[in-house]
Amino acid sequence: MKVLLYTFGTRGDVQPFVALGVALKQRGHEVTLCTGKGYDWLIEAYGLTPATVSIDYRAIIKTPVAIEAFRSISGRFKALREFKGVIRTQFDEMWTVAQEVRPDVIVYHPRGFAAQHIAEALQAVAIPSTLQPAFVPTGAFPNPLTPLPDMGWLGNRLSHDLIDRVTRWAQSSLIGKWRESKLGLTSKGQVNFFEGYDPQGRLRQRLHAYSRYLAPPPDDWTERERVTGYWFLNRAEQFQPPPSLEAFLAAGPPPAYVGFGSMPAANVKRQTRMVIEGLRRAKMRGVLASGWGGLDAVPADDIYSLESVPHDWLFQRCAVVVHHGGAGTTHEGLRWSRPTIVCPMGIDQPYWGRMVHALGAGPKMVPLRSLTPGGLAKALEQAKSWSIVSRAAEIGTAIGQEKGAEDAAEMIDTLSF
Repeated sequence: MKVLLYTFGTRGDVQPFVALGVALKQRGHEVTLCTGKGYDWLIEAYGLTPATVSIDYRAIIKTPVAIEAFRSISGRFKALREFKGVIRTQFDEMWTVAQEVRPDVIVYHPRGFAAQHIAEALQAVAIPSTLQPAFVPTGAFPNPLTPLPDMGWLGNRLSHDLIDRVTRWAQSSLIGKWRESKLGLTSKGQVNFFEGYDPQGRLRQRLHAYSRYLAPPPDDWTERERVTGYWFLNRAEQFQPPPSLEAFLAAGPPPAYVGFGSMPAANVKRQTRMVIEGLRRAKMRGVLASGWGGLDAVPADDIYSLESVPHDWLFQRCAVVVHHGGAGTTHEGLRWSRPTIVCPMGIDQPYWGRMVHALGAGPKMVPLRSLTPGGLAKALEQAKSWSIVSRAAEIGTAIGQEKGAEDAAEMIDTLSF
């Protein structure tokens, strides 16, 4: 069976789809992964076929418009207007890839929402997937893409309905004419981007690639929602650490990991100084990951700086992990039973920060914009408490039993046509 995976965005959006691709390939399927620039090396390293669109999401995410989109809903609307041309280019190139691959099944990330229309044009099956519980309405909790607190069943449900309506409105302006001009379909197609497509009109399961121990499936969902567990990519076995990193880790007690992934900083030097001062006040060594520009490289005996490193290799060697609260980093830290401090910037990150604290695996989140040395030091001290350390260990054991990518691949493997 030919399977085409669509995912767009940061490393955190791409890596879990590589893991899914590996699981599908192990079942004998032919897998192509379509994403933006800069990930061919990762895709090819695991024996998958890359199909790269011309868009550089790393460059986009550093623009002021994109930064504001992380921080507010109004910023997301502005970004949508600003990047309409980029989105249409992505659609066109997704269609080109699909025509070349001629897949039987398409699995897509929410940013690849044109996929279900492409599947309709090709009469293929399209399976939606998500890394956070944000696209199926529920009254159990407010939509993770909003900053809203728990408002009870009705209020929570309304928050999901609001995001759904806004999303449909925004996407309808992009899809209708494109369906006609590029795909040869009628302008009126499926308005719910998380619906998927089946040529026979059958309801297929939808994939939720996160742990049920972090985000339990709510009671008002149906069996259509398949919460598989996170799609972990095991990179440690392919990683050869630099001798200087091994020496640093061996020279003292386990350090704290600090990294903010793809989140750019307004003032990198100031943010780096605050992090280092916070670590020193807590009397902890630190490994700092600069990622896409959130921290500077600083040479010091108690600090090791690097751009990136496989989290599954490093986290098991750290005492605490401090990060932005992306779905992937949150799951990886807890997978290794590490107390977790979330410093969110926006989007779904505050949701994961609240869940980590509610589960007892970390202190209250410390928003990145209000981070101070004293606040970080206090959170680090709390993260070392026995209650948090033991709770993180329990959650790590539970997450370790999930087979996320394998479970998703099994579902895809058993599709009937």
